[in-house]
Amino acid sequence: MGMTLRIEIFPADIEASLAFYTALGFEVVGRKEGPPYASIVRDEVRIGMVQSHAQPSEHRAVPTGTEIVLGVDDVRAERDRLVAAGIELAEDLQDREWGLTDVRVHDPDGYYLRITDRR
Repeated sequence: MGMTLRIEIFPADIEASLAFYTALGFEVVGRKEGPPYASIVRDEVRIGMVQSHAQPSEHRAVPTGTEIVLGVDDVRAERDRLVAAGIELAEDLQDREWGLTDVRVHDPDGYYLRITDRR
């Protein structure tokens, strides 16, 4: 098997983060306490989260923070899922100069997600 990627994030409120990411279509596949931890998955994307002390969201903002890029087959359907779930868009659908279309959001702790088509 080749290399895979799993990321870890550190939300202040793990329940708020789980609500956000399950609205994006992720499934909770593991939970434990002490400290609160959850593992979520959607297709080949795995995210672990450990509840931690709140951090200023500007510490996670691009360009000083991390941009989490999620490639999908139908970015417009993903955008509609976000809106239906009541998630505020940081940037609505845009065709980018590099040939992809994306939509951008912040999770409850300020992590920046770019959801883009796979073309």
